[in-house]
Amino acid sequence: MSDLRDLYQEVILDHNRRPHNFRHMEGADRVCEGFNPLCGDRLTMFVDLDGDVIRDLAFEGTGCAISRASASLMTDALKGKSLSEAEALFERFHELVTSAPDGPADIAGLGKLAVFAGVREYPARVKCATLSWHTLRAALTGTGERVSTE
Repeated sequence: MSDLRDLYQEVILDHNRRPHNFRHMEGADRVCEGFNPLCGDRLTMFVDLDGDVIRDLAFEGTGCAISRASASLMTDALKGKSLSEAEALFERFHELVTSAPDGPADIAGLGKLAVFAGVREYPARVKCATLSWHTLRAALTGTGERVSTE
């Protein structure tokens, strides 16, 4: 189990150092800002849609390793997905990070996002892991309102 935890930590640190899709997207169909006052994480999520399919996703901002890695892995996982597929993955991811830490982690179908299973052991870090997800959800619903984890 220790080797698996070390691998998960390395994946998170790697995506923090070199986040995928970390850029400003000109002409995005949807843009939304997110803020986690507990940690100071701030990000802007950019979405390019083709009908109900996420053609491209990008983000920019500052944050802790968990926040940046979550946004990086999320953008990779959701490109090319339909809005309903994105919502379903949001629900599975949220269930993973908020489930009881002493029970088994349900990582089926999460791919690389499974690295966040350990976050459930640190409830204060759940907001870091889910900030980009909540921000994307707000962007997709078109509210355009700034998202806060408080």
